[in-house]
Amino acid sequence: MSAVLPVRGADRIVVPQTAPAGAHPAPSKGGLASFGKYREIIIAVALFLIFDLGVLVLNFYTSFKIDQDTVAINLSGRQRVVSQRVARTLLELDAMRVSGAPYKADTLAELRAGAKIFQVSQLAFREGGTIPGGDGKPVYLEPVVSSRGRELEEKVDVLWKPYYASLQPLLVGDSFTPQELAAALAYSQTNNIKLLGLANDFVTETQQIGASRASVLRMVQTGGIVLALLNFAFILFKFLRRLKTSDAAIEAATEENREILTSVREGLFLLTPGHQLGSQLSRSTHTLFGRTLVPGQNFFDVLSTMVSEKALTDARDYVELLFSPHVKEQLVQGINPLSEVELTVTSRLGQQTSRYLSFHFNRVQDGAAVRHLLVTVQDITQKVELQARLTGERQRSQKELSMMLKAFETEPAMMRSFVERAEASLLEVNDLLRSTSSASSEVQVLKAVDGAYRRIHAFKGDAASLGLEILASLAHQFESELQKLKDNGAATGDALLALPLPLEDLLSKVGAFKALSQKRHGDNAAQPASDAQQGLNTALAQLAAEVAGDCGKRVTTEVRMASSMEIPPAKMDLVREIAIQLLR
Repeated sequence: MSAVLPVRGADRIVVPQTAPAGAHPAPSKGGLASFGKYREIIIAVALFLIFDLGVLVLNFYTSFKIDQDTVAINLSGRQRVVSQRVARTLLELDAMRVSGAPYKADTLAELRAGAKIFQVSQLAFREGGTIPGGDGKPVYLEPVVSSRGRELEEKVDVLWKPYYASLQPLLVGDSFTPQELAAALAYSQTNNIKLLGLANDFVTETQQIGASRASVLRMVQTGGIVLALLNFAFILFKFLRRLKTSDAAIEAATEENREILTSVREGLFLLTPGHQLGSQLSRSTHTLFGRTLVPGQNFFDVLSTMVSEKALTDARDYVELLFSPHVKEQLVQGINPLSEVELTVTSRLGQQTSRYLSFHFNRVQDGAAVRHLLVTVQDITQKVELQARLTGERQRSQKELSMMLKAFETEPAMMRSFVERAEASLLEVNDLLRSTSSASSEVQVLKAVDGAYRRIHAFKGDAASLGLEILASLAHQFESELQKLKDNGAATGDALLALPLPLEDLLSKVGAFKALSQKRHGDNAAQPASDAQQGLNTALAQLAAEVAGDCGKRVTTEVRMASSMEIPPAKMDLVREIAIQLLR
């Protein structure tokens, strides 16, 4: 029996027709006969060239689109910066008005330039057009076409149009009234945070569009390489096969078939139109099914003890479709109900284990008739488990990245203050835990646990106020472990041995934020204290909104702590902790 290997996709296995005994070979027809002999190789080479050309064209086109996406990302980032420059210049003009000083020409020029560039960029994002780039040179900006991008643009437009209208008296000359300045400033203070949030979301959307194009480019390049390698393997296989003689090929095929069925890891067997197993089964088939299979056994009787009734019915219908010659094989490959199925297998020791198997069916045809189905069975348990682990790791990485971005957006002084408080609190917790031992009394251990609990609870609230959800979640888990020790009455020195592990994780993550805050400190050394206070007010307002959202409520928050700048830092930390706990 010749070796039969599984064929993926739309390919099929065709039984060759042998010439009758004594028949003479057909006479050569010159060039046409030679072309027919090497037709498959010529077609393979042509496909190779087509693959290369297609990959090059798609590579060029995608690279061009990525360049355009880069322009959009840069300009969307500029929009975010410009919106804050406009808000800042309004505050500076209002300060000049209050102090009675004349308006500075530089401040007015900066306001007008910022409003103008935001207006033209907003129009270009919506309709497309040529606008000044980051270096002042004109660049063409394509309109936003994604549904999410259009939605964000419309929201920005709703906020910007009234904003721009209120700025008009300030843009046309120096004769604007204090009332006109106050109106523009009031609108800015009311909607600046919303506008900044929308600008941030729009930057993220443009970045995601660029990332998706880069992913497409990688997929195209990978697909081209894979197809080229497959084409090369096909050509090589054709050349090698033509070098063998017919007798040697038959003898080798017989031996290869035995070796393949003995050593192949996949389960291989033929399925008859009567749903019976063929006479040849690979050795791995018995291992995968967890039992010894017998040639001629009904395939669905074997499956009936392993899968649900619905899966068994769907598999029976699918096999019937494949045995129908009028149904195209490539049209039904995607509805294979056994492509990933969980089976319950009983081992020799009587233990039941779950295993994921993948069944793939290919037709074995003789002309137009379907004689058999070649069934390939693979154990994909490790693949399924790996996908689950990768999904978990991907989600964890995304959460950590989101947390780092949140930290980067946080006001630098607040972040430095948070890192200092967090590091000090965690080190105090570490000292409390290390101060106990197996010789410590229960009262001493409970006192240390209470002290650690209070500090971790304060740390959790501080992290939540800045939107650092991963830190807050880790702190909550640590807090729960401490609470268990208190509730169970198992507060002994030995019971605290496992606690340093989550504490090290918290210290590691706080260390990462410390490095980030130190790097940003050099860039923001001259930041005024009022900005830090405004950041605290914003953080408390955001925390109130998050806590209310968790409770299914909607609140309007007004935070005014302007006088807190006069409080000493040590007492200010206590005020901050009290405010956070009251909000929570």
